Amino acid sequence: PVKVPGSVQKALKDAGAIADWNIGDNFLGIEWIEHRHWIFCTRVPDEWIKKGSSVRLRCLGLDDNGIVLVNGKDVGRFNNTFLPYSFDITPFLKESKNTLAIVFECPPNFLGQICYTSKIKEWKPRFSYGWDWIPRIVQVGVWDDVLIDVRTPETPAIESLNVAAAADANQDEGTLSLAADMTVPALNGKVRVRLGKKTGDPVFDETLPAAQVKSGKEWSHLKIKRWWPNGLGDPELYDLTCTLLDADGNACQTLERRVGFKHVAWLPCKGAQPNVDPWLCSVNGKSVFLQGVNWTPIRPNFADLAESDYRKLLAAYKDLGANTLRVWGGGFPEKQWFYDLCDEMGLMLWQEFPLSSSGLDNYPPTTTDEIVTMSKIVESYVARLRYHVSLLLWCGGNELYEMGDTAPVNDKHPMIRDMKAFVNAKDPGRRFVTGSPSGLAIGGGLDTFGKGICWDVHGPWSLPYSAADHTMKSVADFWSRDDSRFHSEVGVAGAMSAEMINKYRGSYAALPATTANPLWRQVSWWIEWGDFLADHGGKEPASLEEYVAWSQGRQTEGLGIALKANKSRFPACGGFIIWMGHDSFPCPVNTSILDFEGNPKPSALEVSKIWKSAN
Repeated sequence: PVKVPGSVQKALKDAGAIADWNIGDNFLGIEWIEHRHWIFCTRVPDEWIKKGSSVRLRCLGLDDNGIVLVNGKDVGRFNNTFLPYSFDITPFLKESKNTLAIVFECPPNFLGQICYTSKIKEWKPRFSYGWDWIPRIVQVGVWDDVLIDVRTPETPAIESLNVAAAADANQDEGTLSLAADMTVPALNGKVRVRLGKKTGDPVFDETLPAAQVKSGKEWSHLKIKRWWPNGLGDPELYDLTCTLLDADGNACQTLERRVGFKHVAWLPCKGAQPNVDPWLCSVNGKSVFLQGVNWTPIRPNFADLAESDYRKLLAAYKDLGANTLRVWGGGFPEKQWFYDLCDEMGLMLWQEFPLSSSGLDNYPPTTTDEIVTMSKIVESYVARLRYHVSLLLWCGGNELYEMGDTAPVNDKHPMIRDMKAFVNAKDPGRRFVTGSPSGLAIGGGLDTFGKGICWDVHGPWSLPYSAADHTMKSVADFWSRDDSRFHSEVGVAGAMSAEMINKYRGSYAALPATTANPLWRQVSWWIEWGDFLADHGGKEPASLEEYVAWSQGRQTEGLGIALKANKSRFPACGGFIIWMGHDSFPCPVNTSILDFEGNPKPSALEVSKIWKSAN
């Protein structure tokens, strides 16, 4: 038995066939799963299939490659986690007792953190193969809904909606545009379009010829309340309902969207030279310091997540005072719940396409097949997400650089150029950024500060001590020299609580926190044992609690110094996004501010004070 959406991993765990991969190093014991083929099989209810109908199987998320079978016959293949698939299964159906099977073949062997971006040819979430905050856990399964679409050739239907909403910068007045792709029979009917307030009262309610809606309709000077980011006002939302009426006036389909109205402008930061990209974000005529965290998938088995998993984490960020989340390019397109909840909570989204750095080279692919595939991914992302008011900007991906890591990639690169052209054509009201970071310099540091080349930069992810001074005084001095216009990644490592470390360590000792201990070796980038010994005259901690208090204390102080220094420069600095928000795996130490179960580390409470302070 498996729940759909759902992963092979969780189905096996629920059946008692494998151990909990979050405990100790049990994740090593489940690596065999990715080296097998898996079949999800079910019987299609007879009453769903009507004679004379056309039947399509729509799979919104399959992770990641294989074959769909109906009654044992091959109806099509899939090979991309980031794209939805649709299969015409009509020719393969019997009158009754139809069997549907989705066969998952072995996923790609390696797409992990240490790889070659320029050689990427397979499209599955990169983080599944191990990153500095998660071991290799390669999910297999159905990560989003599977639908059966039954219709006759005469069925009127709206295939998709293109909705765009915008607001006046200075007053509560909005514009809404709507266009719909629909079948030929639908053009004989009408579409009732209703925009409703949360009270249920209509802003407008009109019935239009279907052909007019297909061509596109705009409503202007609407009396609405603008949508505001968290901390600046209410994130007002409206219910848009489109009801398709046939030629006789009968309702035959209803599509719903929640929309909001906001105005966004990007302005030069105070003191920036004329050639510098604009990193001061103005929302509804008010300049806003963009503050928040980098969002990574909640779990490696993201197919199994529920709406409550998203609500818990997003509510935590909202309550802490965040207003922006960067949806990192090593993950996946995210569940629909995520975008709906961000709309609801006033959390703005920096949305990346699924492309990321690789360490050995960080240059995006240039081959024709990969550019075509990425174009399809971009088209799918934009079509699915552009109506969400929380969506702030599109981004080419994570840490994409010129060959040799000489600078961030720009739109002269053919793949990035195509991304930009598509976004500008299909979602012209939103900004496209070539990558994170972007501009002239990759990182912010003493060798780049003061030269006017730090636009949007990454790092550091550790305390920036000077060679002569390993105290917070040198950390404060570092940040006092910063002239970056934006920081889309900055972090400081801090241990998980002693209670949580003991809960998930399995048979391993909690200490020492060194690579000699397998518990800590899996997050070796963030090991701080040598710093502890240096701070304590070579003396080891008397307990896990002592070590955790020291680690969390320096994360809290170091991150607080960095955030406060940058926010105090606003509007010379447009924002500061922390790497990272939450743990996807129970890391004994990581740069996250929320642990694996969503508990705040002390750093989160310090960050919250600064987030909630005036600019």
